[in-house]
Amino acid sequence: MTDESWSGWYRDARGSEAVVLTTDGQRLRIRVRGADFEGESFDGLRPVAGVLPEGGVADSVGGALTDCVLEWDLPLPVLVAGALRHATLGCLLSLRRDDPALHLALHLDGAVYESARAERDFTAALATLRRGLPEGVRLQTCSACAFSGPFPAPGRGLSGTLACFRDARDAYRGPAADEGGVLELWDRRSGTVQEIWSCREFEAGPAEALGARRGDAVPLERA
Repeated sequence: MTDESWSGWYRDARGSEAVVLTTDGQRLRIRVRGADFEGESFDGLRPVAGVLPEGGVADSVGGALTDCVLEWDLPLPVLVAGALRHATLGCLLSLRRDDPALHLALHLDGAVYESARAERDFTAALATLRRGLPEGVRLQTCSACAFSGPFPAPGRGLSGTLACFRDARDAYRGPAADEGGVLELWDRRSGTVQEIWSCREFEAGPAEALGARRGDAVPLERA
């Protein structure tokens, strides 16, 4: 995978600064006030050097960034009636201790489609957002790909817990609809991916697998 960078802002009790989030679809990286952080989930960004710089960033839990806000935009491919279009996904993440709050807003053709204001994880936020999209509009992200799926067990993390089966796609197409099939293929997964990542090998999954029932197709607001 090729790295992708997203420009945004970091804010905590000490102030704010422009930052750049970089990811290869699996690991996330960010530099805050001269210190590099890395992790597989947004609530697991830990200092690469192993120790937090004194007075540099907000307090941490287990070494991970917390008690701060991250805000960024990323370009997002969207399928509209089967044709590829380009949209922008705005992300606002409050990394509160043990209680993260996430809000997503998709900007497409002058309309804005939003998740709830305080979603607990990216999977839930994307599902809420998809329910508000007009018929025929589908996000081209790993969360909506035919080759991705969660571990069949209760509970999930904030982000980066989605398994990718692109290297076992032929086997995954059949048995993945049931829990036993996913378990049998689990060791053949290509790794875990960020739910908002978009891969060149994306293939739209069946609508019923997206966890989104169609609701009112009216945008929440106009840009």
